[in-house]
Amino acid sequence: METNGRKVVIIGGGIAGLCAAVYAQKCGYQAEVLEMHDMAGGLAMSWRRGAYTFETCLHWFFGADPNGAMHAQWSELFDIAKLTFVDLVEFGRMETEDGDFLAIPTDVDRLETEFLARAPQDAEQIRRLASAIRRLREFKMPDPGKSWVGNAPTLLRDLPVLPLLRSLSRTTAREYGQRFTDPLLRAFFAGGEMGGLSAIALILSLAWMGSGDAKYVIGGAQAIIRLIEEQLVGLGGRVRFGAKVARILIEDDAAVGVQLAGGETIRADWVISAADGHATIYELLGGRYVDAAIDERYNTLELFPSYLQVSLGVALDLRDQPASITRVLKTPLEVDPKTALGEASFRIFHFDPAFAPAGKTAITCFLPTRNFGYWALLRTDHPEKYRAEKHRVAESVIDVLEKRVPGLRAAVEVVDVATPASIFRYTGNWQGSMEGWLPTPRTGFKPLPKTLPGLRKFMMVGQWVVPGGGLPSGPMTARPALEAICKQDRVPFTPR
Repeated sequence: METNGRKVVIIGGGIAGLCAAVYAQKCGYQAEVLEMHDMAGGLAMSWRRGAYTFETCLHWFFGADPNGAMHAQWSELFDIAKLTFVDLVEFGRMETEDGDFLAIPTDVDRLETEFLARAPQDAEQIRRLASAIRRLREFKMPDPGKSWVGNAPTLLRDLPVLPLLRSLSRTTAREYGQRFTDPLLRAFFAGGEMGGLSAIALILSLAWMGSGDAKYVIGGAQAIIRLIEEQLVGLGGRVRFGAKVARILIEDDAAVGVQLAGGETIRADWVISAADGHATIYELLGGRYVDAAIDERYNTLELFPSYLQVSLGVALDLRDQPASITRVLKTPLEVDPKTALGEASFRIFHFDPAFAPAGKTAITCFLPTRNFGYWALLRTDHPEKYRAEKHRVAESVIDVLEKRVPGLRAAVEVVDVATPASIFRYTGNWQGSMEGWLPTPRTGFKPLPKTLPGLRKFMMVGQWVVPGGGLPSGPMTARPALEAICKQDRVPFTPR
């Protein structure tokens, strides 16, 4: 591929960093990704423990519909035809320890029928929910690769649903759940620590899964990461592992490269940070390029919580179980001194043969917490207690599952516990957050600036410049960043 003689250094080898590198390489830049871990992915991660693989990121891949805008953009980054998709018939399932349950089908007609049969007293709100899902199922996201003019036909077609989008974006999921009287319907929307996010996020997810634009990928997030990494290397780009950046080098208010933790300097024409936003601004740049708006953002906006993930390798074939379960608990599960959860969410990966040997199953349990400091301090200052606390939480999770699947405890072959300290250790994410900014009614979904005041030759991409995070934040921020870089350098932007 013809080069333009310029180099781009990208801090962080997660989804956004890899996407930025692919676009840079396609546009003639020499792209070098610096990743402090020993593998690419960041939060889009899975790992092996013995014969089992555990997943921490992918619930569904948005962009599965070949006619959708996100599918077209993903196709600029890797061969999407190499992915194997799974249609899950249920978005999830809420259930009590007494045997009551609420299934949330991905098919909206079935969802409406089953909800009405369960809670006829909530008929009006159930029909409104189903109507919203149907209307948003036809909603097409503007193509992030096109201008407003290029997106005009899509925007005109979407005009009728804009009032609905506006209404749902101004309502939290918890507030939306209060419209129902059925306790499990309320619990589904309340979402525990996630109850503060905009209702539109949850209902759009139901719409995308129902329309076939959101599906699970066999192999999880790493299946996608590997393909993007292969594309980058095939284009002549480079990912360098074990390369922790200590600071961004500045000359005359322009980024000119980075210095690694070991002292090595790497010069570049542009620096792109796909790393943690707080660390980038206040540590790598020393807080030199901050204004009141940035300080307010990092001091007041709500983050996604951190979490513990208890992962189990179980010598049982659990194909008769739902793929995703949230158990409403009679006795709260104590995660740490400030966190007692009234529910525990499980994913039972019987639908992904890549994660366990035949006849066995990988299971994960998600436990959100905002007590990052507790786990970070335990790991560094009290390692024995840290291990003991991880064991205690794992035993509590196994107890919850044993009540649902008698005999499960005896079949557990592998136990792995990741804590907020683990997340910070491997990703550097501020406060161990799982995805950056929580898209609340206050925050919204509007992208944040990719540049910093007074600093040239620098861009930020990823979950810290678009609320909501997730895999789509990678291409949706990387593409416009490279468009802006190409425009400033007066070189063609050639994404395909």
